[in-house]
Amino acid sequence: MMFKKQVWVLNEMWQQIENEYGPVEWEIGAPGKPYAKWVAEMAVGLDTGVPWIMCKQEDAPDPVIDTCNGFYCENFKPNKPYKPKMWTEVWTAWYTKFGGPVSRRPAEDMAFAVARFIQNNGSFFNYYMYHGGTNFGRTTAGRFIATSYDYDAPLDEYGLLNEPKYGHLRDLHNAIKLSEPALVSSYAKVTWLGKNQEAHVYSSKSGVCAAFLSNYDPAFSVKVTFQNMQYDLPPWSISILPDCRTAVYNTARISSQCSQMKMTPIGGGLSWESYTEETPSADDSDTLSTSGLWEQINVTRDSSDYLWYMTDVSIASDEGFLKNEKEPLLTVMSAGHALHVFINGQLSEPFMEDWKTQS
Repeated sequence: MMFKKQVWVLNEMWQQIENEYGPVEWEIGAPGKPYAKWVAEMAVGLDTGVPWIMCKQEDAPDPVIDTCNGFYCENFKPNKPYKPKMWTEVWTAWYTKFGGPVSRRPAEDMAFAVARFIQNNGSFFNYYMYHGGTNFGRTTAGRFIATSYDYDAPLDEYGLLNEPKYGHLRDLHNAIKLSEPALVSSYAKVTWLGKNQEAHVYSSKSGVCAAFLSNYDPAFSVKVTFQNMQYDLPPWSISILPDCRTAVYNTARISSQCSQMKMTPIGGGLSWESYTEETPSADDSDTLSTSGLWEQINVTRDSSDYLWYMTDVSIASDEGFLKNEKEPLLTVMSAGHALHVFINGQLSEPFMEDWKTQS
């Protein structure tokens, strides 16, 4: 219990060695285990005086603490009962890929996940991301990941408040802070209030008390009785009672303001560079050409991972093959990751559908 109390006081004073190495270890098997043990011992041997953690590392050796990353971590348990239950990455959304949808996670769902983690004896949680950002150049997380790393975070890519998520989570944190004296004094005592309803109660010998009233029914609101008082719980929600009487917060009820941001373009825009491939003729013996696409690194000077190839094909009305009433056939040997064909200035949708089914 002392370790649990210390974690609340230390808050973010911990250090991490490796990141999500556990899944890699599962893939490579036995050879991966000695490395996990070595890296943990090396970190502890630095004698920094601050606890070390390893994310998603079920076999983290003492005294290193294994922690959870994910959308939901309420059922996570560290590999030893005397280690604190820590959620190092509360995923606020997901990556944005080129051509893919922008990921969003409702504020109500995030608040429910965090409250459920705390009511299940959670000691620490940390958002990923709490502040979005921008990955310029080649600093993005992986292949085909967009420059924007907004992540639907409470503070967006530009540092602006992402409402109502920011305000709703702020109110959640305040409710948890009010409950802190009871949370650090005991583990939760759980009782059932109905078929899908629970009460998690924390109390101390000095008399402080905090309760979390949960409704796990995804469709129906319920009225529950707790300590001779009635409480209304919306579907899939948790109410926090810092004094075991007053419901100061419910994860499904948003009281913070909503806002809509308008993006206004500024002058200048993006900077584009273009390279024109010369078409050789009978008189251009010194002109080089290729039968395929130019190699990307040579074209972009290895300064960008993105390249847009464009070409025009002009067909005169007196072309010989048109006399045989044959339609022109366009064959593309490489489409990269996206291909658009325009005929007389109009996007050719039938061509795009044929390409999608064949690729």
